[in-house]
Amino acid sequence: MTGDLLKKTLAAIEAPDEAAMAEAANRWRNKAKPLNSMGRLEKVVIQLAGIQKTADVKIDKKGLVIMCADNGIVEEGVTQSGQDVTATVAENFLDCRSCVAVMCRECGADVRPIDIGMAVDTPRVEKHKVAYGTKNLAKEPAMSREEAIKALEIGISLAMDMKEKGYDIIATGEMGIGNTSTSSALTAVFLDCPVEDVTGRGAGLSGEGLVRKINAIKRGIAVNKPDPTDPIDVLAKMGGFDIAGMAGLFLGCAACHMPCVVDGFVSGAAALTALRICPEVTHYMLASHVSAEPAGRMILDALGKQPFITCDMCVGEGTGAVALFPLLNMGLAVYRDMISFAQTEIGYYVPLK
Repeated sequence: MTGDLLKKTLAAIEAPDEAAMAEAANRWRNKAKPLNSMGRLEKVVIQLAGIQKTADVKIDKKGLVIMCADNGIVEEGVTQSGQDVTATVAENFLDCRSCVAVMCRECGADVRPIDIGMAVDTPRVEKHKVAYGTKNLAKEPAMSREEAIKALEIGISLAMDMKEKGYDIIATGEMGIGNTSTSSALTAVFLDCPVEDVTGRGAGLSGEGLVRKINAIKRGIAVNKPDPTDPIDVLAKMGGFDIAGMAGLFLGCAACHMPCVVDGFVSGAAALTALRICPEVTHYMLASHVSAEPAGRMILDALGKQPFITCDMCVGEGTGAVALFPLLNMGLAVYRDMISFAQTEIGYYVPLK
């Protein structure tokens, strides 16, 4: 059974507007330059037109929503640091002291960290807490089905709130010690891949630590027996509140006709979860970069996405997603402001056969 908000959201997700996309494509053809010469920056503007249902595309107001949560699987020694780091970094987002906060300052994006499941309370981070961290998925389901749905609906509600506040585009970010383990677990189940193929060192595990991580995920899959045909069952048993919240963001943004940027591995696992819940959601996703984690490229392939940036980034937090914003700004500036063939003496380019 799903919650009412989730049901309504899924019913509201529709295909992008074909007429707006056709108009945007025609505008590109009339720019005084070789056809298709801006490559994927042309394609993404056309995609944005379909999402926003208008050829007058804009992404003036940009936001980064960072889902912060802790994961019980850290009990298995799968991380280099303890859960206390999650809350510390979450607070740093608000002081422009973290990696992604500095990047947001530089590109004019607003940062909105969310406590969706941290193990402790913090005084300043916006609280939408489902619980004080998940359970240890190596021993039992990470969360109940009801908790998973609640976390999804929190993400949906935040997307709706950002839309109401006038945001044009949302980047997804996360902070949660242990969340590359939950991401690997989800990816292994959804893609039916060996755990070894989708599990990396996260924030710097030793070889021995990587073996513990792989074995803990294997035990979790064996104990919980997640059903790959039921994405919410997989999410509840193997995921985290941060991933569930981001999956809800993707669904909510799609229902609101707002583009949502996939960040790295953990965000990608959330996008994959959203895709399994509703395949149409992929039309509203932009993939910023390919993560250096082993499953980074595999997830993008499953989403049907190509990254705009290949920088071997694996910080998380939304860093790759935010790094895409300046590229989108430049592509849109050309789309809006470049001279057309009608305004110059240059002859129209025609497709060659």
